[in-house]
Amino acid sequence: MKRIGFTLIELIVSLGIIALLIAIALPCLQSLRQQAKTVLCASNIRQLTLGLLMYETENKTLPYAFDNTPLTPPPNGYSGYIAYDRVGWWWFDYISDYSKKDNKEKRLRWCPARRLTDSRFKDNVLCGNYGVNRSVCKSAQGIKKWAEFNGTPLCTKDMQNSNKTLLVVDCGYSMITWWHATDIPPVTFDKNSIEDTAYIPGLRINDKRSLWPGQEEDAINGRHPGGTVNAGFADGHTSCKKADDLLVEKTNDGYKNRCPLWVP
Repeated sequence: MKRIGFTLIELIVSLGIIALLIAIALPCLQSLRQQAKTVLCASNIRQLTLGLLMYETENKTLPYAFDNTPLTPPPNGYSGYIAYDRVGWWWFDYISDYSKKDNKEKRLRWCPARRLTDSRFKDNVLCGNYGVNRSVCKSAQGIKKWAEFNGTPLCTKDMQNSNKTLLVVDCGYSMITWWHATDIPPVTFDKNSIEDTAYIPGLRINDKRSLWPGQEEDAINGRHPGGTVNAGFADGHTSCKKADDLLVEKTNDGYKNRCPLWVP
């Protein structure tokens, strides 16, 4: 009599083979997914860099990193949460007119590879996405200790090393300074201030810094393969850099890697 169907042994063997194939395929799929996020992030950085430079071309200066002087809200409303973010215009509000292609300007603000676990940060565009270099895009006003980073934004034409100066980068907060990328900051950070917990994802000093709950995985483990970050430079080019290449180290003579990377 002709047998129909599988025996129990055949079924178990078949299921075992399928499980083995899935186990082999999953890491590959996860790797491809991570690489796709890295490519999309790099595209966002490229377009944000272009938007910043287009703003400069029209206004003869780069935009403020943060500006609380306008009396009206930005076109898309205020970003962040009033409980721990300052209220005003952020740099991406100033360049929204230059990044409206295909109505994707809001998507450009969000890094697809960020790893935040707290809803306070996951839903806040100021946290865990992209930050501008406050040595270049200064703030109109700010906390007194940040005086070095307050004032009038710079112009790229006045920079001698624009091709080596950071403009926008994968970041823990919407603006960042070289103080956040050094092993020994010039001042003590306030662990209760969200601005003070800005970081470069994957930088090796982050595990010794005070971070808010929910930032640890993004800050310490990083976002992209090989401990890299996407960065846009003041001359307009973008690059995938090792996070630790952006580290500023304290030396007897000052700070190594501070200029021209962070300070033109």
